[in-house]
Amino acid sequence: MMRKIKYLFIVFFLASVTVKAQDKIPFWKEVQALKQQDSLKFPAANQVLLIGSSSFTLWKDVQEYFPKHKILNRAFGGSTLVDLIRFRYDVIYPYQPKQIVIYCGENDFASSDTITVEMVMQRFKTLYNLIRAKYASVPLLYVSMKPSPSRAHLMPKYKEANKQIALFLKGNKKNAFADVYHAMLKPDGSPMDDIFIQDELHMNARGYAIWKKVLEKYLIK
Repeated sequence: MMRKIKYLFIVFFLASVTVKAQDKIPFWKEVQALKQQDSLKFPAANQVLLIGSSSFTLWKDVQEYFPKHKILNRAFGGSTLVDLIRFRYDVIYPYQPKQIVIYCGENDFASSDTITVEMVMQRFKTLYNLIRAKYASVPLLYVSMKPSPSRAHLMPKYKEANKQIALFLKGNKKNAFADVYHAMLKPDGSPMDDIFIQDELHMNARGYAIWKKVLEKYLIK
């Protein structure tokens, strides 16, 4: 009896330690919530899969912007490219998408002043190769990092990284690059004033209207 009690205690202890360790992984709970949605009703195949960070996460009515497309939004929080790589088995690999659309990279630069364009490019290439290992021929669209007023100091890095990512994707007909960066600028090169919410980082409906105009040229029906 004592052995059984001791065994159950060890099992309970190890389980609690595992849960605590998982809770320390960035966006663990957000991803588990997405997996819970899948468990209730698994998404149909042949949808446009959105992955990446909060600019997609907060686009709650994205389906209304693209009524001719079936949209599956699996973006989460303020994720970085590293987070997408970590959770690829949860938010990318389970589905059979018609197209994969990525918005990510902005938070990589915002996470630390030491993050360089070269580092972000290496992260992007790693993610790209992992996606291609699973989906060799699925069309992939990368949405450029946007120019947010609250991160104006990072705009030179965003601009250069966008340029390099566009060049990297150019050689494959299955890839596309959507430039929302320049579409969100005023004539003087600064971000538009009226397309962001109060935090000056995330967009309002006017901002998403700009994205719609750019993206609808690239989405596959």
